[in-house]
Amino acid sequence: MGKPNRKHREAKRRAKEGRVDFWAARADHDRPPTALEIAAALFTAAVESNRGGSRAVADFVAELAGDESLRAEVEQGAQLAGARLLGLAYEGGWLPGDIHQGARRRVGNFAVSLLIDLMAAHIRPFARDTVDETWLAQLDELATAVWWSDTTSYLGQWSAEHMLTTEESLAAVVELLALLVQLPRLELIRPLPGTARAQVRIPHHVDEKVLTRVRGLLAKAESTSFPDEAEALSAKAQELMTKYALDRVLVDADTAVPDLPGARRIWLDTPYVDAKALLVDVVAGANRARAIFLAEWGFVTVVGDDTDLDAVELLSTSLLVQATRAMIASGDPATRGDEARSRDYRKAFLVSYATRIGERLAAATAATIAESAEPQRLLPVLASRQLAVDTAFDTLFPTARSRGIVIRSAEGWDAGRAAADRARLDSRRSLDT
Repeated sequence: MGKPNRKHREAKRRAKEGRVDFWAARADHDRPPTALEIAAALFTAAVESNRGGSRAVADFVAELAGDESLRAEVEQGAQLAGARLLGLAYEGGWLPGDIHQGARRRVGNFAVSLLIDLMAAHIRPFARDTVDETWLAQLDELATAVWWSDTTSYLGQWSAEHMLTTEESLAAVVELLALLVQLPRLELIRPLPGTARAQVRIPHHVDEKVLTRVRGLLAKAESTSFPDEAEALSAKAQELMTKYALDRVLVDADTAVPDLPGARRIWLDTPYVDAKALLVDVVAGANRARAIFLAEWGFVTVVGDDTDLDAVELLSTSLLVQATRAMIASGDPATRGDEARSRDYRKAFLVSYATRIGERLAAATAATIAESAEPQRLLPVLASRQLAVDTAFDTLFPTARSRGIVIRSAEGWDAGRAAADRARLDSRRSLDT
């Protein structure tokens, strides 16, 4: 029996002592493992890592890295495992931006770097005109690109680029695979690469001139130190987006080309993600959309027309910044005591703030509709659109259910509502910036 096989027998014996058989899928232990068998073993290592078996995984990685005779098979196996699990994640509804958001919260920078390169390799065979616009935008934002040469191993080039040993590189591979294994199945909200041309849905995004004005209003809202001014500017942005959306609805009604419901995911940063999710939900409601929160991963999926989704994304992002600033500003211990710094206070503040802002945004939207040029013509069209959104939401999330948020600080609740009430949300205000 040759030296490589003795090493693998020993690795198998130690794995069994640790109650893990990384080579369970290997049919013949009397020959060196193939790249495919190594890929399966790395998958097992990822699963074991998620179960807490870090010591056994570390020993296995060290064993693989130490066998120079298997270097080519190990590097190829790592690529096979990564490509397969990434493809399964995509088929399971995850978009490139979603996986990246999950990765940057749960794994190290080296694993994130591997992920971005895997994405570049995955999209490489597809013609650009067969890839969905959301995919293209997210991949462009991540700056995915095939920078490595095809004449030699990718993992070897990547290791050299980051000045890592083979063992360190394989540890990053297992870390990334462990993340990909964890990803739950999601709803497929955008077409997979290669199928985009088969979609009949034509997205209608907000005109860039309008977006520029809205972004300007929200930038001013985020930069001012006066809560009243910030919330008034946000209200102007909401009114502008609503007026544009209503005009778009009437145009589509005339041309019989409706902007069919779509979906987007908005990721939230800790802490207080449930309170922040509520803020996204109320903004969605004020813009004729529906939202659902996946707490384990910290993102909200919003279903609605594209113009409304643009509004929800812009306004939610800005209001989250403003709500956090208002929360911190309200927590002066000199006037409110130590409770103002507690988690209970801050969570209650954000929930109350979101609730009140939702009420006021909804009122502003209703006023804008009432003051539109053709409210009687507009209302039945909006009702039809809402039915389409509700149907799309129920189709994507047939088991969705509502749940409450526990509030443990009355003082935080009162402070949050007062902060939201200070806003001058006047829907009759001029829209000139």
